[in-house]
Amino acid sequence: MTPLESILELKSRVSQSIIGQQHVVDSLLLGLLCNGNLLLEGLPGTAKTRSIRSLAKSLAADLGRIQFTPDLLPADVTGTEIYQEVNGKQQLDFQEGPIFNNLILADEINRAPAKVQSALLEAMEERQVTVAGKTRPLPRLFMVLATQNPIEQEGTYPLPEAQMDRFLLKIDVGYPDAEAETKIIDLVRGEENQSQPPPAAPIDQDAIFKARDEIHTVHVSDNLKKYLVDIIMATRQPDAYDSPLKNWIEVGSSPRATIALDKAARAQAWLENRDYATPDDVRSVVHSVLSHRLVLSYEAAADGVSSTSVIDEILKQVAVA
Repeated sequence: MTPLESILELKSRVSQSIIGQQHVVDSLLLGLLCNGNLLLEGLPGTAKTRSIRSLAKSLAADLGRIQFTPDLLPADVTGTEIYQEVNGKQQLDFQEGPIFNNLILADEINRAPAKVQSALLEAMEERQVTVAGKTRPLPRLFMVLATQNPIEQEGTYPLPEAQMDRFLLKIDVGYPDAEAETKIIDLVRGEENQSQPPPAAPIDQDAIFKARDEIHTVHVSDNLKKYLVDIIMATRQPDAYDSPLKNWIEVGSSPRATIALDKAARAQAWLENRDYATPDDVRSVVHSVLSHRLVLSYEAAADGVSSTSVIDEILKQVAVA
């Protein structure tokens, strides 16, 4: 199979296990193709964890799960050095933590204290961990898939802006509709059937790396680059537009948002079997790229204006070159 065929097969397999959340499946693939980290935010029972487990099952990748709690320590994430006796001689050996897997499920990430967040931040950004003064690289295929509950406040620690900026995409996971809910019942009943046929062989990791190489060649015109940059600049200079933006945005997006928007748009174009990106590709991913990178003003909060509404207004104001 070609890299595109392999990725579409991966998408099909994951979609069979996730009902009513197609945008989540699409975002998981974009994260893999762009070599980025994802933040999934939604109420309990909306298949956030299931989505990640399904991806790991369909892909030849190791899954590590970290259940974040207020008493978690950095060593619980990165691993630690332990004394062992080998052939009568004591020595210090490093025992790897769950972060050394390919896919990391960081469940309820906002429940961990600052020291744990700092350890995870190094892994997310540098693809390495430092323990006892020694730096150790993480696997070539590595992605953090973090979840958090938007309404749970007790015992949580809001993620710092620097860490939020390291997530390529933020995906809002809502409840499925009635039709999807009915299909979920049938899906779970089918999975409980012991006579299920054995699963197909997982997709090899090499398909991801080949796909990334092809995405690098997707063409982005100068006009599209200008459109992309103008969107980001609108978050930093809302006063330039005759709209409520200047009253809604307190802090705009960083250059990481520009890079993420470019990567995600090219990956979206590649998934649609095109070697060039369009403004529609940018618009299809801009909400997931920017929603967690905007700091809204008190006035926006008081008026009930969400980041989604702000991004919608930006798209209305910024014209395609």
